Amino acid sequence: MMSVLIVIHLLVVIALVGVVLLQRSEGGALGTGGGGGFMTGRGQANALSRATAILGTLFFVSALLMSILAGWNRAPRSILDETAPPSKTSTEKPAESNLLDQLKGGGAPAAPSAPAPSK
Repeated sequence: MMSVLIVIHLLVVIALVGVVLLQRSEGGALGTGGGGGFMTGRGQANALSRATAILGTLFFVSALLMSILAGWNRAPRSILDETAPPSKTSTEKPAESNLLDQLKGGGAPAAPSAPAPSK
């Protein structure tokens, strides 16, 4: 669903750029090309203005839909459930054994004993 919406969004963006570039500029230096085009006069202004408005609306709607769909995929989480990062001021050295060994032996595991000398 998201990939289809992204493709539609990209097509709308390309069409919107094209329609905006087809519009006649009202600035002095930018519109010096003048002359005839495939549409002239008032018909051009009405058609391109309407197309720009429709494509702009489609752009915003597709962008909002993509953000809503992206939000649905996120799992809710709470900042209260997260564990705090270890403090940098702590001077304790980390234990050499894992937690399971500490729980079994009531503390750090004993060092392995040396083999008995053979006689």
